[in-house]
Amino acid sequence: MKKRQSLTTGALLIAAIVIVVNVISYTLFFRVDFTRDKRFTLSSATLDLLKNLKQPVTVTAYYSENLTQLEASKKEFKNLLAEYAARSGNKVVYNFINPNKNDSTEKEAAKLGIEPKIVQTREKDEQKAIRAFLGAVVKYGDKSEVLSFIPPGGPIEYQLSTCIKKLTLTKKPFVGFLQGDGEPTMQAMQQVNAELNILYNFQSLTLSDTTIIPADCKALVMVDPKDTFKAGQLKQLDNYLAKGGHLFIAYSGLDGNLQSGAGTALNIGLTQWLASKNIVLDPKFVIDAHCGSINLPQTFNGMQAYKQVKFPYLPIITNLSGHPITQGLNSCMLPFCSDIRFTGDTNKVKYTELEFTSDKTGLLPAPLTFQIEHDWVPEEFPLTHMPVAAAITGVNGNKDAKIVVVCCGTFAVNGASQHPMQQEQDNIDLLANSVDWLSDDTGLIELRSKMTKAAPLKDVSDSAKQILRYLNFLLPILLVIFYGAIRMQMKKRTRIKRMEETYAKEA
Repeated sequence: MKKRQSLTTGALLIAAIVIVVNVISYTLFFRVDFTRDKRFTLSSATLDLLKNLKQPVTVTAYYSENLTQLEASKKEFKNLLAEYAARSGNKVVYNFINPNKNDSTEKEAAKLGIEPKIVQTREKDEQKAIRAFLGAVVKYGDKSEVLSFIPPGGPIEYQLSTCIKKLTLTKKPFVGFLQGDGEPTMQAMQQVNAELNILYNFQSLTLSDTTIIPADCKALVMVDPKDTFKAGQLKQLDNYLAKGGHLFIAYSGLDGNLQSGAGTALNIGLTQWLASKNIVLDPKFVIDAHCGSINLPQTFNGMQAYKQVKFPYLPIITNLSGHPITQGLNSCMLPFCSDIRFTGDTNKVKYTELEFTSDKTGLLPAPLTFQIEHDWVPEEFPLTHMPVAAAITGVNGNKDAKIVVVCCGTFAVNGASQHPMQQEQDNIDLLANSVDWLSDDTGLIELRSKMTKAAPLKDVSDSAKQILRYLNFLLPILLVIFYGAIRMQMKKRTRIKRMEETYAKEA
């Protein structure tokens, strides 16, 4: 009887504990993130954003159901929204709709701007192509934004937080795009324009010796100038930096023209102006064995074809520092770039190199003629890890003044033709990250490149593989034997104890 009462009491206690734990876990939400890149941990920028919400945010997610290929992505987005809701004090409200339920829901999703994607699926041993939706509509007050497509494994937190940030901004910070000295127009930089206009009032600004740079300008962007700067224009930049301004420069001091086959040095006054701040750009073309290719036209049997030829003047940069500007990027292509170095006092100015060439690099002085079919040999790449981009803080005597220099003018330019060149996203992110860092306003720079990435296993030697193979086979057997030995020893002790004369009396 006592034993039955004890079991009942124990069961009731366990049930009470389970109920209390569930109540506590519902009110006090937390989880531990063991992933290497902390992909399931909200950034401080997102937490600040959620903390300062004045009104509820409603997220209506349009995700197709019953698709194995999309279940992981849907679950990840749902978990992220659950954490947004918990961290915001339930000011983030969300629901999921299956657009494939019927024709009317599909039309509703398409009308809102959710882009369907064709996904291959298999039903009853039959391959089918169906329209799948992975998007959301975010509303804040009377304003709304559409995430037309949320790519699986992409930077979901950045997309969602940026969307909420855009909706909650009362006034976008101003970023000026310098014009008037041969720079490409904003229409020639469609990708950059689209990226920066999300969070900034990104507008062109003509730099003259009389125009005063607005006081509310968070940063200036200068891309690939070609014309000579006047002394008054450079004086304007000096005054801007002296007041703690922020400047991004994409410029190499070189001009590479494949049509003419000539590479020349530019003399427009900007190289000298940077040198006055101890930022030195050499008038030499960087060549790198790790490079892109160009299409070389050839004729075979009267028909024209193209052959891809490695062109070391198009270095692919994969050696990146851990600076916030480059963190999360994989690679950038910097055509016809130069190297950069700092000759000033690093105790007064903070100088950080951002990107480096590979371990097979060379420098060729301008002017030169490009030899496209040149047979390159290892001896022509005697240098290693040349810096091609840098961030400098504390210029012009102001500790808050910042300059970011990428030694390539065209890395983010699409062109103004009818068929603009699509740049790699990392190239665009390099410029956008630089503006985020310079403006230091959104706090979302760490999210821009935060995404699910493959984490390949490290290579191990053949001997290590052999050891691991035998260990994998033998360890479970040894554990079972060890457990059996302990159990046998415990039972033996119990048996000996029961054989003692005092055991019966104690019982």
